[in-house]
Amino acid sequence: MRYVVLDTETTGMPVTDGHRIIEIGCVKVIERTLTGRHRDIDEGAIAVHGITNEFLQDKPRFKDIADEFFNFIEGAELVIHNAPFDISFINKEFELLGQTDRADITRHCT
Repeated sequence: MRYVVLDTETTGMPVTDGHRIIEIGCVKVIERTLTGRHRDIDEGAIAVHGITNEFLQDKPRFKDIADEFFNFIEGAELVIHNAPFDISFINKEFELLGQTDRADITRHCT
């Protein structure tokens, strides 16, 4: 079984007030083993959230990583703490890109 353990950070809440994702972290686990595809934590994010607008200036936007992210999670079983929160933001990001076929990630993941 392939799992993706996922978490998001956002500009605030709720998603219906126009808040957006500012960070997505996820790792792939196959047969209970990390696949090694991960990124180190940036110094600015080590403290609880600690993400600033300045920190994000040179980071890709969701639209820049949407395809890679979708391909990474597609068909996986998602493991998400407070899943309704994260899923609502992910779905909204795909909706804003006009990718309505991806705007319900629960249809593409188990």
